[in-house]
Formats: sequence, structure tokens, C-alpha cells
Amino acid sequence: MSLNPSSNNRPTNGLTLDLRSLDSLKATSGKDAKAGIKDTAKQLEGLFMQELVKSMRSTTMNSGMMDNSATEMGTNMLDTQLANQMTGLPGGLSDLITKQLERQLGVAGKDAKASPLKGLGDMSMSRMSDYQTDSTTGSTSSTGTADAAKDDKHLSASEKFVRKHASAAQAAEQATGIPASNILGQAALESGWGKHEIRMKDGTPSHNLFGIKATSNWTGKVAEVTTTEYIGGVARKVTAKFRAYDSYEEAFKDHAKLLSQSPRYSQTVAQADTAKGFAKGLQKAGYATDPAYADKLTKVINTTLRLQKTVT
Repeated sequence: MSLNPSSNNRPTNGLTLDLRSLDSLKATSGKDAKAGIKDTAKQLEGLFMQELVKSMRSTTMNSGMMDNSATEMGTNMLDTQLANQMTGLPGGLSDLITKQLERQLGVAGKDAKASPLKGLGDMSMSRMSDYQTDSTTGSTSSTGTADAAKDDKHLSASEKFVRKHASAAQAAEQATGIPASNILGQAALESGWGKHEIRMKDGTPSHNLFGIKATSNWTGKVAEVTTTEYIGGVARKVTAKFRAYDSYEEAFKDHAKLLSQSPRYSQTVAQADTAKGFAKGLQKAGYATDPAYADKLTKVINTTLRLQKTVT
């Protein structure tokens, strides 16, 4: 088997997988930097797919009656062909690897004359441990392409919100014992995933993501805005004063202090082990006047939980 880059005239299923030929690929990449990187990405993806198929095959039971060296060779050939067919598909793993290599090797957006794959020959099977397969589920992960997948410009507004405030939410969890997902979910609901954050008169952010009002005991900055309150079950527009902070981290700390030190929310903290319990505790304590607040918050927290698994 060889790892020579496939030419435009050679079909994809001619791709073979052998890391020993990386030196050859590195030498030819000097003629066309981006093409060399793309071929390299395909080879790595192909090797990965072959390991994936092999892992899936190992979970099946052999009959033992007709098995022999010929059937084993036929099965291996079939698996190789299947791996090749799964390689190089649009939007697949090779596209992510290509972007990562272009960024790391400094050839993205320009035509590099020098070989961009200098040092790539050092990539061995130990380096390939970054690309792992879960043989029980068939799922794949790549620590080598994690940065590319997490590029903010490809994220939705809600994903950006979760990533931006993840560390502050974790700090709040340590201070209160309330799961970070619950805290992030409440911040997301109160601020519309950051789109409807309370602002100062001059338009600058108040950093108040939790809708905490400025009561008589508040001595800090204040943002006065028009908001919706439910009075007797009826939504009404009212003018209210809200706390303002110098940073989002300060807002998370104040929110944590409010929930952990105020007797009003003691039950909320006690029920924070589930999203539903946390949401109901807040509504019962009168955090918001919206009669549907608990249901809305529970849904947003569940969404936050899913997002945390992909962007943090």
C-alpha cells in the first residue's frame, strides 16, 4: 500500500492507507501546497475510517463454520473498500483536518511555495491517537481538529453565549453548588441569549444577565429600563431599576451571592440538582412574575446542557 496523493485522474477508491509513504507526500506537496494538504487529510481520514470499520467488524460474531483465510481476506478487502467509499465526502472529517493543517502550517489563503508539510513525516501512529473511535457507538472525535470545530464564527448566538460565560458559570457553581448549566440557562432566559441584555442610558451594557433589580439596599450602579411585569396575571409595561456591573464575571458573582445567602432562595439551592426543581424553586420564591417562568427556564436549561457538550 502507498500514501502517494491521488491525482485528479485517479478515482477516490484508489486511495490506500500507509503512513510509511508520508515522506513521498511531503516531497510532492512542494508543487501544490493546498493540494498536498488536502491529499494528506484524505489519507488520514481514510486511515481513521479503516480503523472505524475494523472496530465495528470486531463487534460482530463469526460463524466459525465457513471461516478460513480466504473468507478473512475477502472480508478485509470489503472493509477496505467500504472505508475508501466513506473517505473524502463533502463536510467530512478530511475537510476539518484540511482546515486545521492549513492554519497550523500557515498556508491558508495564500499559495505557499515551500513545502507546507515539513515535519509531517514525524506524524506516526502515536500522533494518530488524537483521532479516536468509540467502537460501541461508532462515534468519532478529534482533538487535533477541536479548535477548528470550535471556531466562534461558525457558532450560533446561543453557542457563543454558552462558551463566553462558561468559566463564570463554573465559578458560580463552586460558590453555590448550583450546576453551571442551571446558572447559564437562567442567564440565557433573562437576557435572550445575550441579545436583550439590560443596557444603560447611553447604550452601554449593564452586564446584568439575570434581571436582578436594584432594591433599596443596592449601592452600586443602576440601569433604569422599561420591562414587562405580570400584575394579577396580566402583563404590563413598567419602569424598573436594575443592578449594573463592571463585568459579566461580577454579575455572575452577585447572582451566586443572592441565591446562596438570601433566605428567600434557600429552597432553590436545595432543589438545584435538577433543572425542573431549580426552575420551580425560583418561581416559588418569586424571582419572576411570569406564571410560565418555571417551564420556560427548564426548557432553556436543557438546551444549555446540550450546548455545553459541544462548545465547552
